[in-house]
Amino acid sequence: MKTVNIHEAKTHLSRLIDAAVAGEPFIIARAGKPLVKVQVIEDAPPRRIGFLAGQIDAPDDFDDMGADSIAALFSGADPDP
Repeated sequence: MKTVNIHEAKTHLSRLIDAAVAGEPFIIARAGKPLVKVQVIEDAPPRRIGFLAGQIDAPDDFDDMGADSIAALFSGADPDP
């Protein structure tokens, strides 16, 4: 891995970044002492939509479950007669 001093890094930053993006990380040093490592940031894999399809079963009346009790609460009636 290439090591460059701060002055060289400032002078050739664009070229060094292009090399890092191409897969050649480098270290910036001050007075020969390594300070930071520069490397490309790997993109996170895209989120998969529907990856649980077919693994979860919902009842057919899922959207209507508890509708009578909810309606009773809004009307002021006793939800559990």
